[in-house]
Amino acid sequence: MFRRTFWFTTGVAAGVWATTKVNRKLRQLTPESLAAAAANKAVEAGHRLKDRAVGFALDVRANMAQREAELEEALGIHDRPQLPVARRQAALENRNSPEYVADRTYLPYPYNRNEDH
Repeated sequence: MFRRTFWFTTGVAAGVWATTKVNRKLRQLTPESLAAAAANKAVEAGHRLKDRAVGFALDVRANMAQREAELEEALGIHDRPQLPVARRQAALENRNSPEYVADRTYLPYPYNRNEDH
């Protein structure tokens, strides 16, 4: 009697465990779940790629500064010439802003992209 009860309970537990595992796997294989997993992996890969690119850019910048210093020392250049004020301001001006136009002399009207045509 106890043997039958033991094996019956063991069979029920194994059945519940197997059913739970199968249902969990089926939920993981739905299209929505697969799409979410792929999106998460793509985002992680993008972050890794961005971090590597930033690290590479910082390495290039540091090595460029080091090489410039070596060349300046080899050529005997110790002070950098200053640009005239007008050219310095033009060099510092944000050329990506919508208000920036390189030569404003040819525009008889203000630069406004929101104008109706």
